[in-house]
Amino acid sequence: MHRRSLFLAAASLAAAPLATPRLARGQAGNVLNFVPYADVAATDPIWSSTYATRTSALAVFDTLYGVDETLVARPQMVEGHVVEDDGKRWTLTLRDGLVFHDGERVLARDCVASIQRWGRRDGFGQALLAATEELSAADDRRIVFRLRRPFPMLPDALARPSALVCAMMPERIARTDPYTQMPEVIGSGPFRYLSAERVPGARVVYEKHAAYRPRSEGRPSFTAGPRLALLDRVVFNVMPDPAAAAAALQAGEVDWIEQPLIDLLPLLRRSRDITVEVKDRSGYLGQFRFNHLHPPFDKPAIRRVILAAISQADCMKAVVGSEEAIANSQVGIYTPGSPFETDAGKPPAPPADLAPLKRALAEAGYKGERVVMLAAAEVPRISAVCEVTRDVLSRLGVNVDYVQADWGTIGARTTSKEPVERGGWSCYCTYVGGIDAMSPAVHSALRGNGTNGGPAGWPSSARIEELRAQFFAAPDLAGQKAATRALQLQAWQDVPFVPLGQFIQPVAYRKVLTGMLPGVPLFTNIRKA
Repeated sequence: MHRRSLFLAAASLAAAPLATPRLARGQAGNVLNFVPYADVAATDPIWSSTYATRTSALAVFDTLYGVDETLVARPQMVEGHVVEDDGKRWTLTLRDGLVFHDGERVLARDCVASIQRWGRRDGFGQALLAATEELSAADDRRIVFRLRRPFPMLPDALARPSALVCAMMPERIARTDPYTQMPEVIGSGPFRYLSAERVPGARVVYEKHAAYRPRSEGRPSFTAGPRLALLDRVVFNVMPDPAAAAAALQAGEVDWIEQPLIDLLPLLRRSRDITVEVKDRSGYLGQFRFNHLHPPFDKPAIRRVILAAISQADCMKAVVGSEEAIANSQVGIYTPGSPFETDAGKPPAPPADLAPLKRALAEAGYKGERVVMLAAAEVPRISAVCEVTRDVLSRLGVNVDYVQADWGTIGARTTSKEPVERGGWSCYCTYVGGIDAMSPAVHSALRGNGTNGGPAGWPSSARIEELRAQFFAAPDLAGQKAATRALQLQAWQDVPFVPLGQFIQPVAYRKVLTGMLPGVPLFTNIRKA
């Protein structure tokens, strides 16, 4: 959405705050009406890394460990663990009473198959499985990791609450190839997915899992502690028009907007019935992603020119407008404020005149190839940076074929390894949550393993993989910081992606909701008056 359109949306909302669409059933009773930033086009938390899928997964599935609001891993589905053999044998014991949505008990073999499927796709999981000699079920309740070498971050890997969730599912489903979508959605989490009520592009529905047994001890904190399902139903109302979504919130037709349009925040703040606040302070980090398999972005020299030309300040201005306090245009590879943030080698701001970089692009080997740029039309924060980066490419003389589609379609297309002549793609813009870029362990885009389990775009760099291995092998924090610094310096050379800046996205919800926890959207522990 162009910034002119944003202002028009704000004006229309101010003029007619009650001009709301009619929503489907699910308005009354103990039902939470939620507006996600995009449709849940895929429900498989291993096949898709979109945050819409993540939000769905954290409702439907449970994880062996959770993380509290300080990002410390805590037992969740497990009672606890025992570490033996100098850190090379871990035995995890499941809690009693865990039941899947189909009524079957959760068994250790289900968890083993689930970990193996997840570990083939997730970067942290790949590192864990690489350190694992054998993963087995000792009996119905005990999961055993026999490691080649100590891996003290094992609970952190299994607790990861974002992107590719290490979701526990029945063995028969977990045996699905991780590059194929699972055939049905069966978890053991606090809510179950109602496939019969799914309306693509409009509606996703979840119902309380009556047999769910939360932890009995501790306090709710992010995905750790007791996960209490206090709502009967949660309805995702997909509303691509941000002004219509905001008007529906004002009218009480929806309860919670995950990502209200930044330009509409002042209007929403004026309502006595609405709370606007930040729940996830790690924010969102914009990224310009390349397809490294095909020309022109298979050449590192060309990627370095794009890195030098894109302005984080311009990107964030397009996203936040006058709300400058929630933006950061000095972002490196890691999340600002995280333990591994570093200024090492950060490139300078791009010049106002891109003519020298246009010449550098030709010298780097660009021959006028068609560049298919994918742009999510209905996600304002993505659309805004797509417009900025498309303009930069055009000014550099790149032959841009700008393809707009809904985010679900974009996500599916980015799985294609075909060249653009056969329906492939060249580049796109996306965001990762700050929680997913705090270290090399969780940073899925900071990879160099190509088509061997790498992220969409398939960057290939032996040096990045070597330095990443050094991070995991480091004996202390100082060693980890040295590896992360070296990784950032290498990233400026290989350019697996271009950072576009960071912004902190507030949520907006009606004050009838209480108990909302800090962090990414969760539907446990929430009450509706």
